[in-house]
Amino acid sequence: MIFRTPALDAFVERNLADEARRLIAEVPADLLARTAAFLLLKDSKSSFQIEGEDPPQDRIQRWGQVIAEAGRRPIERAELERLQRTVIGDARFVRLGLRAEGGFVGEHDRHTGAPIPDHISARHEDLPELIGGLTAFDRGAAREFDPVLAAAVLAFGFVNIHPFEDGNGRLHRYLIHHVLAQRGFNPPGLIFPVSAVILDQIDDYRKVLESYSRRLLPQIHWRPTDRGNVEVLNETADFYRFFDATPHAEFLFACVGRTVDVDLPAETAFLMAYDTFKNRVQGIWSTCRTGCSTSCSGSCDRTTAGCRGVPANGNSLV
Repeated sequence: MIFRTPALDAFVERNLADEARRLIAEVPADLLARTAAFLLLKDSKSSFQIEGEDPPQDRIQRWGQVIAEAGRRPIERAELERLQRTVIGDARFVRLGLRAEGGFVGEHDRHTGAPIPDHISARHEDLPELIGGLTAFDRGAAREFDPVLAAAVLAFGFVNIHPFEDGNGRLHRYLIHHVLAQRGFNPPGLIFPVSAVILDQIDDYRKVLESYSRRLLPQIHWRPTDRGNVEVLNETADFYRFFDATPHAEFLFACVGRTVDVDLPAETAFLMAYDTFKNRVQGIWSTCRTGCSTSCSGSCDRTTAGCRGVPANGNSLV
């Protein structure tokens, strides 16, 4: 559920997709390709950093390629499990696929090992049906929503359910890219670096996640297990089917808005300035080399401002 608010009305009215397309319309194709590559890598790295991970560069690049292909495949259980395998990489210590027991986000008591949950995930018995609901939303009702609103519902609905033992956060942010790309919201070949913006606003991001979790916790009856996990004792599936995604939608719209207002212009401006500087330096260098070759019979010392050797008229330069 998303309730209409003045902030959401203002974002929808702006038509950020058109703003982004106008912004890059005059950018040369080669510069746009470099901008896209940088933003893609930045988003992939940021998504790992949000989870407190610092993986090797090849793993960041592999996940970046997955993000680049977002929107091309329908979201189904098998696709989500494929994505989890990709993002986890080494599955020796993680059970892949849907959880086979309870789950929570939080800490453990230092002395007893008892769980101290900030968020309790959906019961594992309910996961197939809940994931089926997300895939049905992606194929149907999501197409009738504004793309950013649909992305908020799908992505934050997924992370509330927390269907996997690991990888939920990165897949949740992937789903944002999936909806925006699928609906043609992004300019062709470009992704909005949403994860990078989230990383810059990590406290606000956590507050948005907690905005529902804190209301949800008192409604869930649970007990600790011998393995330091939680066992949910009451029916909770509807809490994950129907949640208030209004603050999540406002936050996501603000993130997308910042990419249009700040990140895209800043990156293209930086690359344009870099190219201008590089071309000027190459011009000076070319002039220096040309001057040396026409006035000297010796060699050009590139560590100084002149030539060392004998000029064409036979007089020594030094």
